[in-house]
Amino acid sequence: MEYITAFVIGGLICAAVQILLDRTKMMPGRVMVLLVCTGALLGFCGIYKPFQEFAGSGASVPLLGFGNVLWQGVKEAVDEYGFIGIFMGGFKASAVGISAALIFGYIASFIFEPKMKK
Repeated sequence: MEYITAFVIGGLICAAVQILLDRTKMMPGRVMVLLVCTGALLGFCGIYKPFQEFAGSGASVPLLGFGNVLWQGVKEAVDEYGFIGIFMGGFKASAVGISAALIFGYIASFIFEPKMKK
């Protein structure tokens, strides 16, 4: 049942984003920033953790989850280091995910033949 819940919640998030892209004049980059900021805001309000416990990876994988990870990292770093934690917490918390995306993207560029759009 956990897989179905994650699939449905993740699908609803993606569908909402697609509707936002289709029905508004917002560019994809702005929608992505909106998702990250929304995830951070929901984490700040204490809403995201119960939502993530219910939805599992359906909530943690999309950009909402990335925003929440950034917020949690900043929160922990501020508690530990004070003001300077604002600048280092997000990097520390998200470093593994960003590094993995870069490494796997680089490996994929060797396996597949990348082409520029015309």
